[in-house]
Amino acid sequence: MATGVPPKSGMKRGEVSVSLTYEGKKDVSTILSQSFNQYSLQIPINGGGENKFFLGDNLDVLLYLLNSGYKNKIRLVYIDPPFATTSVFVNRNQEHAYSDSLCGGEFVEFLRERLILIKELLTDDGSIYLHLDGKMAFTMKLIMDEIFGENNCRAFITRKKCSTKNYTKNTYGNISDYIMFYSKTDKYVWNRPFVPWEYDKMIEQYPCIDEHGRRYKKVPVHAPGVRNGETGKEWRGKLPPKGKHWQYSPDKLDELDAAGEIYWSPTGNPRRIVFCDPSKGIPIQNIWMDYRDSINQSQKTTGYPTEKNFDMLRMIVKASSNEGDMVMDCFAGSGTTLGAAFEAGRKWIGVDNSPESLKAILKRFVHGLEAYGDYVNVQNYTQCSLDLAGKCGFNIYTNEDTSATVQSICK
Repeated sequence: MATGVPPKSGMKRGEVSVSLTYEGKKDVSTILSQSFNQYSLQIPINGGGENKFFLGDNLDVLLYLLNSGYKNKIRLVYIDPPFATTSVFVNRNQEHAYSDSLCGGEFVEFLRERLILIKELLTDDGSIYLHLDGKMAFTMKLIMDEIFGENNCRAFITRKKCSTKNYTKNTYGNISDYIMFYSKTDKYVWNRPFVPWEYDKMIEQYPCIDEHGRRYKKVPVHAPGVRNGETGKEWRGKLPPKGKHWQYSPDKLDELDAAGEIYWSPTGNPRRIVFCDPSKGIPIQNIWMDYRDSINQSQKTTGYPTEKNFDMLRMIVKASSNEGDMVMDCFAGSGTTLGAAFEAGRKWIGVDNSPESLKAILKRFVHGLEAYGDYVNVQNYTQCSLDLAGKCGFNIYTNEDTSATVQSICK
């Protein structure tokens, strides 16, 4: 694969901004100065605690949080908003969960307003993950660049969301969606995630073995681009290849060689020795094949439509926050992000305007999940409860409009 050479001068990435223009696009100052409802604690669940669930419009709740001491307080936000499908979604009991009715510029501005408020709530070392499908992901990439900065886009992730679709007739099967990972600044919490090594892959990636039985691979000690400093100078009688520079200064290369971490070929060309650490595993890349949603009848879920993979959310939470941090999902849905945050020792804030979302979250944290394929024992919560049930304390917050709804659900 060809590697580009960094330009010697001229325009750098991100210096020319690109933005979308559409009818109804508001100024940032207008978005931040909107009025909002007041929210108050209504019902503590499992003893209450620091975790909070708000039943209400998330734009309203985000404004309330921003004006209630949460500015620069939230370390991680994951959101899985509507995908502009113009569809209505129901739960497994065919009860209305939510409507995905917005599209085009209306959808873009709906989401943009919330993203602007989320940025204000994030800590300076905080991050956001925006989960969408192919219909709006590439449009919203421009909006994310506009709000957070192109240089703060850390990854554009492709996820395999389901198994092969054999019924697709006139095009390729739609089995992917996308997750945009942005940080608020260039300094952000990052705990690099790994997956365990498979033996065959380990042998393929690290084909060499030293005298101590350690597996290693040999990689170049140079990189693209000419440098006039230390890394462009001669080392051990050799200059870097034409158009390249040493990855390290000659002094550092001497240290690596003294430590036995430089391999010299029979023709005298140096390469760096990289040892395999089987205990660490393989760093996760930006194509995710192992986080499909509800793929078998024994998997336990809340029954909420569009419920996302728990292992995926747990990995995201651990990668971009630390224990004790605040994690928020303001399109909380079934509460998967909230459950993953609790299991990983984080505090959480959940927001949703759907009563079915609150029911799903109560099921997750109070009653326990159900086997996906169990349509007979739909109320048999105890039999298939998870460790989360009955342990996570949180408080339900409402405004004047949603108070009665919560009372009817929790009576």
